[in-house]
Parts: sequence; structure tokens; C-alpha cells
Amino acid sequence: MTANSVPRVLQAIEALKRGDRRGGAELLAQDLNHGAPSPDRCRTISRLAAEIGEIDTAIEASRRSLSPPTLERMLAHWALLATHGHSDEAIAEIERLDATVRDSPAVLHFRGTIAGESGRFAEAEELFRRALAKVPESSPTWFSLSMIKTFEPGDRDIDAMEAMARNPGGATSPNARSQISYALGKAYDECGDFGRAFESYRQGAAIRRQDGHYDVPAASAAADRVIRDFTPETLRKLRPSQLTGQRSLFVTGLPRSGTTLVQQLLTAHSRVIGGDEVNLLKPALLPTLDFTYRGAIAYQERAASDDPWGDIARDYDRFITMRFREPGLVVDKSLGQSTLIGFLLHSLPDAKIVWLRRNAEDAALSCFRTSFTAATHWSWSIADIADHFRIEDRLFEHWRSAFADRILVVPYEDMVKDPGEWISAIAEHVGLDAEGGMERFHESDRTVRTASVKQVRSPVTTDRIGAAGRYPLFSKEFDAVYRR
Repeated sequence: MTANSVPRVLQAIEALKRGDRRGGAELLAQDLNHGAPSPDRCRTISRLAAEIGEIDTAIEASRRSLSPPTLERMLAHWALLATHGHSDEAIAEIERLDATVRDSPAVLHFRGTIAGESGRFAEAEELFRRALAKVPESSPTWFSLSMIKTFEPGDRDIDAMEAMARNPGGATSPNARSQISYALGKAYDECGDFGRAFESYRQGAAIRRQDGHYDVPAASAAADRVIRDFTPETLRKLRPSQLTGQRSLFVTGLPRSGTTLVQQLLTAHSRVIGGDEVNLLKPALLPTLDFTYRGAIAYQERAASDDPWGDIARDYDRFITMRFREPGLVVDKSLGQSTLIGFLLHSLPDAKIVWLRRNAEDAALSCFRTSFTAATHWSWSIADIADHFRIEDRLFEHWRSAFADRILVVPYEDMVKDPGEWISAIAEHVGLDAEGGMERFHESDRTVRTASVKQVRSPVTTDRIGAAGRYPLFSKEFDAVYRR
């Protein structure tokens, strides 16, 4: 078989294996525009393009896969649009469809999710209840409804979910079966029954853990390599990035540590148009192959460009432009980037980071109580959460020591006690003038994709400080590992 007879999508995969991200992206675009119009081929292109940050190609390929337009295909397309910040396009497409499609249970659920992410909770609840009227045993819809409402003792929804827990019906995947447990945990917590809440959360986590376990030794070894290999001295062996200026304001920290709150504070600024967990830095770094220092050296040695790290940054910025189509600053609140901070600060010389820190027990409990959309393996065991936090603490201390001038550490508890002072400090750190409207962030109707969808629509509060005190068994198990 000659090179020209090999399908472009396979050529793209081989290019990506070599670290040629741009070449792979070009081959995917060519295959989309000149290949056979097969829905399966378009879905493959869409999936690969999304993985390497080529959002426009991914969306267009997904759109072309809709022939013929089955409900399953349309839902996958709308989910892709929503994931990449274009929920409005998905809703506009839905509104043009026949009422029988708009009112199908899966579409009602999707519409409710988007309404909830936009802070329209009454609309979201009405859509979820319409979906449940058609499919009463839908675990995902019960879970989504539970996330946007507040429970009180005697709530009939608790009775319905308890019946679901006893007989999960069609919920076959571990994620679906666990959702009712997490939803009941939230309900019991809000009713003050913290013992039952803890057991429900534990059960939900145990079910999800059937999907896989957290490899603590591997994660610890990876952190050791980063701490050893990425220092200001070793980074000086990489060619300087020639990029000047960039759009992103970086916010990071452990999940449930206040990063979404800071995102909302910043997006309330007149110069900031939006923010999200965009997860686009890693695709830009694909030319390093394994995201290690050794991979970085190999990349720049084989790169034809005289500005290899500027190229990485320009790819990242191009991804951001595809994700946020309007001009203006944006917040990149991607989590799980602690092993990539050296790459970030080297490729983007003007970048500053706001790093959130929160009381370990409170943050850990919040992670344990959250059914993350992604397969967050470390969150399904109290011991694994503690080990993960210990690893992340080491990475945090390493980066704070190495780049103190570019990282602003924000203690969550101090911020919620005195938001005005910290708004000023955060704005100054990222090069903005503080504005009065930033404290009124909760009034915004911008879409926020987060596990704390209801919390981000509330004013700043100190109510969540010390939450772990209500769960002494959790704290005891967590501390036994975290503080050893």
C-alpha cells in the first residue's frame, strides 16, 4: 500500500504518534473536506479532532455525521456543542425541531441541564420533571434535579429516590447506579441527617470504583519526576518562547477549593467574556508526546521552527479563540494541570496563575460528595482522596517555591471572609482593575459547567467553612492517611 492510498485519518493518527499535532490536524481537516461522506468516518474525525484541540473541525465533522439525523446522533452533537461553550447553538437547533423531538425525555433532560447551567433553575426543574413524567426511573434526571433543588424533611422526591435505590430499574452502568446514591446523599445532608448522607456518598463512590482504581504509586512517581525535572534552572535549557501577550487568566487548585468562585468573580469584569474548564493546554502540548521534560527536549530538538514553545502557545491561543469566539479575556479554570505548570509558564511568558487553597478536610469531603462527570478515580475512596491531596500538595509547594512572582495563592477561607480585599488582589495579579460589579457575580446569566452549579449562583458565603465537622467519620478516615 502506497502512502497516498492510506486513508488520511490513519495518516493523521500516525502523525500524532510522531508528535506532529499540526500535521495530524491538517490531515483530519483534509479528510473531512475531501473524503467519502460517511457518518461513521465523520464521527471518527470529530472524536480525534476534539482530542487534539481542533474544536471547529470536531464540531463540523459532528454536524456532517448527522445524515441521517437520528436522535442519538443529534444528542451527541448537542453535547459536543455544549462541552465547547456553544450551548446556545444546540438550543437553537432543538427549537427548530418538531415538538415530538423537543419533548422526548432525553431532549428534555438536555434542555434542563443547559437551563440549570445558565442559572434558570425553575425552568430546569420544570424540564426535568417533564422528563421524569415520561421515564420515572431515569437515574441521570433524578440526579440532575437533585443538584438544582434544596431538600427539606418530608420531601416526596426523597421517597421516590429511595424507591429507586431499592430497585434501580434500567440503571445498568456503575455511573448511573451511583447517581441515585449521590442524589440521596445531598438530600440527607440538606435535611441534617449527616450519618445517612455519609453512607449514601460512600455507597455511590463504591459503585463508581468498579470502573477503576486510582494508581497512587504511579501518580506519586509522576509528581516526583516533575519536581525533579522542572525547575527554573532546567527550564532555562528550553528555548525561550517568543510569544507576547495572551488572553487567558489561569485559575487552578484542587477541585472544590473555590476555583469556580474565582472564575465567576473574574468573568463579572467588563474585560472578561467568559471562562471554563477548557482543558486545552494538554492538546497543545501533544508534540512533547509524553508531557515530560525529556519529551520537551526531544520536541525542541526535532522542531523545524525557531520558536517551538511559542508555537505551543500559539496553538493553545488558537484553541481558546475557537472555544471563545468573542474578543476579550477569558478564564482558564482547567483542573488537574499541576504536572503541566512548568510548560504553561514557559510557553506563555506573560501568564499569571491564581492558585486556590482550602482546608484539606473540607475540600476532601466536598470531592467525596461530588459525582464528577469525568472518571475521577481518586475521588471514589477516602484513602485515595487523601493520597491524591498529599501528591497535589507537593506539586503546589514546588511550583510556589519556583515561581512565587507568577503565582498568587488565595486561601479560600480568607477570600470568603473578605471578598473585597481578595477581589482587588486577584484583579491586580492578573492585570485588571477591580470593578464593583465583581462582587455581584451571582447575578450573571452566563453558562457555568460545574459540579457546583447551584452554589455559583449564590452570593459569597462563609457557610461552607468547617463543613467536614459534620462528618466526623469521614474526617477520621481522611486524616489517618493525609496526616501520616
